Amino acid sequence: MDLLTTEEYKAIASGLTLPTNAFIDGTFRPAQSGDTFESVNPATGEKLADIASCGPEDVDFAVQKAREAFEDGRWSRMHPSERKDVLIRFSKLLTRNARELAVMESLDSGKTIFDCETVDVPETIHCLKWHAEAIDKIYDQVAPASDDHIAMVVREPIGVVGLVLPWNFPLLMLAWKIGPALAAGCSLVVKPAAETTLTALRVAELASEAGLPRGVLNIVPGSGRAVGEPIGRHMDIDMVSFTGSTVTGKRFLGYSAESNAKEVVLEMGGKNPAVVMDDAENLDRVAQHLVNGAFWNMGENCSASSRLIVHKDVKAELLERIESHARHWNVGDPMDPETRMGALVSKSHFDKVCSYLDKVDNAIIGGKSHGGTHVEATVVEVPGNDHLLAQEEIFGPVLSVIEISSFDEAIQIANDTEYGLCASIFTANAKRAVRGARAIRAGTVTVNSFGEGDISTPFGGFKQSGFGGRDNSVHAHDQYTQLKTIWIDLSDDSDEAVD
Repeated sequence: MDLLTTEEYKAIASGLTLPTNAFIDGTFRPAQSGDTFESVNPATGEKLADIASCGPEDVDFAVQKAREAFEDGRWSRMHPSERKDVLIRFSKLLTRNARELAVMESLDSGKTIFDCETVDVPETIHCLKWHAEAIDKIYDQVAPASDDHIAMVVREPIGVVGLVLPWNFPLLMLAWKIGPALAAGCSLVVKPAAETTLTALRVAELASEAGLPRGVLNIVPGSGRAVGEPIGRHMDIDMVSFTGSTVTGKRFLGYSAESNAKEVVLEMGGKNPAVVMDDAENLDRVAQHLVNGAFWNMGENCSASSRLIVHKDVKAELLERIESHARHWNVGDPMDPETRMGALVSKSHFDKVCSYLDKVDNAIIGGKSHGGTHVEATVVEVPGNDHLLAQEEIFGPVLSVIEISSFDEAIQIANDTEYGLCASIFTANAKRAVRGARAIRAGTVTVNSFGEGDISTPFGGFKQSGFGGRDNSVHAHDQYTQLKTIWIDLSDDSDEAVD
């Protein structure tokens, strides 16, 4: 899809009809309390809309309708090929409305229209289509048993699922969760982040238009306390999949323990290392990967390369090349397709990131904020991995540089974190690359590149980056299904004596 001009994107934005109410049981509904909250464009501070501010009573109603839909089988027992047809129609509707969704996403989140048009919306559609196509291609199993028995191992949808989303990739994280959950046959209650609710509501409307039965996909906007916690504690929700901060994710374990012991899948924070050894080839290309990994989406990315662990023999040359590439990551109007760094998602998050900048004495690159909305791409060298900027997840465009002198030291520092989501290693030595990838405790390790894999590879973390399941790939279907053993006795008792 060709990009438009800034003026054309703003014209589309001015003509949007923004959804404002919760979507429950196939219909837009105000919060039962009548309360609303403001949706604000983080780049301008202008109010976009007043969104229904739901509460526990709305969660109860959404769960009730989701349970009714699940139990009567309107989706859960629909033939897999028919579910696939609905989701394919859904993907086509998303494609027809892709530009509208991209503009809405940029307005609501501060993300650049460039990223929304070229990454977020296309990947959202691809994710849903991929899981739709997988529906009738995942086979169950027959276990080895005696001649007198058949043992079938079958998957069944887990039931009513609560999905709690982050604000950094509103559309894409929605797709990562509803794709496999709908493919499995579950009914869903979704809480989008309060900062970014618009596209989730619009997506639900398009899903209904595609033929998704009412009650199967419910969107309940509101705060974490009023909606997220009630989802976590609800006695009639069978599992929760959460993406967000480690602090909040841990709460869902408590909610589960204090309610019905529902299954919990967590995808949380990261402080991801990028190890560059002295034999890394093509440092200019390495710098491109590092800059993209650190500053893409303004660093609001749990898999961002936030720690550069670099060998002393190549540090100076690599930093020179990083500085050269970082110049192209300009801050500006998110609706300008030339802008690479949009606005941070909210004033409170801007203040948080700036609080870390206040601890930077001499930034190699950047270190400044603009207009109370934007933060420059920033690179800062720290004296060691115990420094605050090397340990805490900033969730902004800040790359901390740590010098090392050996491979073993690099691996030790890479693992010296409470997180274990992603990592990368740059080296020309194949054995060293594999050894490093095996030794680093992270869910995804890339070699000579920054990335997260693709839809076919599982995404998730070790340690306090999360556990319980994986997003993406066929493995994502596991968390939304239960395994059942069906044991059939075939023994012939015809020879037994009959009195």
